[in-house]
Amino acid sequence: MAEILVLGAGLNGLATAMLLARDGHSVTILERDDSAPGADVARVWHNWQRPGVNQFRQLHFMLPRWRTLVQQELPTVLEQLIAFGGTRVNVLEELPSAITGGRRDGDERFDTVTARRPVLEAAAAAVAQRTPGISIRRGVTVTGLLTGRGSVAAAPHVTGVVLDGGAVLPADLVVDATGRRSQVGTMLESAGGRTPYQEREDSGFVYYARHFRSADGSRPRAQGTLLQHFNSLSILTLPCDNDTWGVGFITSGRDKQLRGLRDTSAWHAALKLYPTVAHWGAAEPITDVQVIAGIEDRYRRFVVDGEPVVTGLVAVGDAWACTNPSLGRGASIGMLHACALRDLLRDVGPDQPEKLVRRFDEITESTVAPLYRMTLAFDRHRLNEIAADVTGETYRTSDANWAMSKALYAAAYRDPDVLRAYASVVSMLCTPQQALAAPGMVAKVLTLGANAPQYPTPGPDRAELLSTIAANQ
Repeated sequence: MAEILVLGAGLNGLATAMLLARDGHSVTILERDDSAPGADVARVWHNWQRPGVNQFRQLHFMLPRWRTLVQQELPTVLEQLIAFGGTRVNVLEELPSAITGGRRDGDERFDTVTARRPVLEAAAAAVAQRTPGISIRRGVTVTGLLTGRGSVAAAPHVTGVVLDGGAVLPADLVVDATGRRSQVGTMLESAGGRTPYQEREDSGFVYYARHFRSADGSRPRAQGTLLQHFNSLSILTLPCDNDTWGVGFITSGRDKQLRGLRDTSAWHAALKLYPTVAHWGAAEPITDVQVIAGIEDRYRRFVVDGEPVVTGLVAVGDAWACTNPSLGRGASIGMLHACALRDLLRDVGPDQPEKLVRRFDEITESTVAPLYRMTLAFDRHRLNEIAADVTGETYRTSDANWAMSKALYAAAYRDPDVLRAYASVVSMLCTPQQALAAPGMVAKVLTLGANAPQYPTPGPDRAELLSTIAANQ
């Protein structure tokens, strides 16, 4: 069994460490932020500081795919999350029965357990802390990579890390789970390695979000899907833990006219314009309007032109690839990626460093890279659609996949079978191709959705939205 360093004690880092430790590896987690969560949920939300995670108190939701994986692989994490007040949600049953057609056998696949990000991470940390084979060291800054020469010409072999102050920690394998802000690529260059292949750009979205708390223990009932699209913006309504929930506007970063949503009064006035989500704001707010922008789309690959640029190092989850989080796929992709690494290490150990990095690259490209590409394609189309809304035009594209996704979304509100297909896709339980492969599904989607209104749920036109924001600032 190997000595493994996991860099980053976020959700994906903790999950990776637990999976590897359960297989008998000795795992040390190194986390730059120095404070630990503790077990007091209220203090976790209000007091736990994670400056290394800029979206720490932003909107979060755990998809049914994540719940399925964690229930199978790390069930104690789900138990701890529920003990901390995590909410059991069925994403289909949240909707009115007039839309769902009532409960059916198999709908349990849409079950999940969700919470705010600090509570999620605190639950995972509590389980990791008591997992044999794991040591968590907080307040430790990794400044460089300890390297030697491996079997690949000109590719450094990572044998550990260098800490702030010059101390070194050796390892058989280093796993980068430091998330969106990973600096490992820069460290690799400083160690004399080739630059990893990278695609990087601003995702183009801005979030304006608030969290609320129920006064009587009830939660708003959904009148539409968790993510709803409207003229020139989208809105998220997400159940959280301990009778809380989050609501967020998602706009284009180029849309300066909607920056008035930073103002609390304008934010609430705008929310009231949308009948299917307005009631989510009728409760006690527990945050001001929280804004997050400059969210990066980034994809990295450590095999370039068929050759590894490094051995002894792999990256998982957001440290490998990240995109706009509005579809909520990050944790599910990260869990899939962590399971893939665990499974690979059962066959290929760190003592075969070149084979390990090559095989992990292949597995990454075949299992999780398509999910990243699919998310990125959706985001690019949605940004273009918003840009057209702003100018009063209709967005047109020759991409048949986008046309089908629009038809699927619209038809989901009009047919229970299509709704379940749509919910399976957004829950990451299957791909769009798999969902549409059901007998008669394509014909039904096209009949009900192809000529539907651009936005199937009611909302204001852009002029009304802008005038409302301006009048309430």
